[in-house]
Amino acid sequence: MRKWIIVGALLVAPAPAFAQKVNVDFDHSASFAQFRTYAWTAGTPAENPLAENRIRAAVGSQLAAHGFTLSPSPDVFVATIVVTQEHPELVANGFGGGLMLGGYATASVQTYETGTLIVDLYDRGTKQLVWRGTSTAALSDKPDKNTAKMNKAVAKMFEQYPPTQK
Repeated sequence: MRKWIIVGALLVAPAPAFAQKVNVDFDHSASFAQFRTYAWTAGTPAENPLAENRIRAAVGSQLAAHGFTLSPSPDVFVATIVVTQEHPELVANGFGGGLMLGGYATASVQTYETGTLIVDLYDRGTKQLVWRGTSTAALSDKPDKNTAKMNKAVAKMFEQYPPTQK
């Protein structure tokens, strides 16, 4: 009986929160000390122009904190890429082992959306990608929550800038 109570509790429990994942990669031959100015270049913007403005503000703030200034003749070009994807999720509600074992349970399919933000820095001279930060997280219906997640993700990316070369 205890086993069925535990199974029932797991079925009723809300879906787990999806942790924000942040990764950074870079060109090990690039000389990051020479990069001090930046300009924006085309990427894949967020569908919502307000979200895109928030992304650019967050990235620009982190670049400024690392000594960068916006310039018409930059050392690096910055592009952001935003991708969203819907995922189906089976949500079971109820208790017991279902109708056959005397319990009651229902299931439904709900969707959740994940968003991926990519920040690329391209060397102006070589036109090659020299640094990339990526973050993926579940999105909320509330823009304030998404903005907070995005700000945290961009800050975590730039904690690893300039990269330490081994």
